[in-house]
Amino acid sequence: SVVLIKDLKVKGSSMVAKQGTAVRRISLDPENEKYIEGKVGPTQIVIITDYVKKL
Repeated sequence: SVVLIKDLKVKGSSMVAKQGTAVRRISLDPENEKYIEGKVGPTQIVIITDYVKKL
């Protein structure tokens, strides 16, 4: 699991992922090592690794 280090707007949704939110069930994107996929609450999102740190 990782934690967000910055508030992020979720594209295609009115949701804002707040700083300090844990991202669960992460997996690396096989095509681009800079992206990770994970769940924030019930929503599956793709995050750039620059905005997260290890939990």
